[in-house]
Amino acid sequence: MSTAQELVLRSVPFLKEVKNRTAGGQLENWLNANYGLGSDLYRDLARIVTDGVREGWAANAELDGPKYRLSRIAEPEEALHYFSVTAVYMNSVEPYRGQYHQHPYGVLSLIVPLNFGARLMGPNGWSGAGWTAPGPGSHHYPEVMGGALIALFYVPAGRISYDIRPPSECTCRLALGGARGEKGHADADTVLVERPAVRNARR
Repeated sequence: MSTAQELVLRSVPFLKEVKNRTAGGQLENWLNANYGLGSDLYRDLARIVTDGVREGWAANAELDGPKYRLSRIAEPEEALHYFSVTAVYMNSVEPYRGQYHQHPYGVLSLIVPLNFGARLMGPNGWSGAGWTAPGPGSHHYPEVMGGALIALFYVPAGRISYDIRPPSECTCRLALGGARGEKGHADADTVLVERPAVRNARR
């Protein structure tokens, strides 16, 4: 059996290492190179948070029924170098969007697929097991397809905002550090990406 305290303690050395780095494409590449799938940190965090979802102490508050759930595991505090820790569970084979929101200071996101092929939309397109790191000021729908996954979010100062207007339903404007497509990049901070029809979470 795993506990929230175990997850917090395992996160502390990692957060100490990244506390003075800024979320964005460069940090995302570094995270995947150093702490991606196959690393001890990824394996430990994925195991603990997966246990937490199964045991009911992580991602246990329903936002749109059982397929979209969230929980704040830890508030920002000195021991965590003022990051909050949040777990989100999403489950949909078809593209599905959660609540539109903004990250004023960016976010570091560990993606843990529970089904083969489950993916989360990140700055560089659909992402499987590994990390994404949307930069400061990024705003987006959390979007899943291909099955169930868990996202473990480390949020500087715990700052997340829901008072931002979402884009139109025909296109999705990503302000995610200037990235687009499956793996391509653009120089601009904001690009337009055409989206397939998706279901949005109930408000």
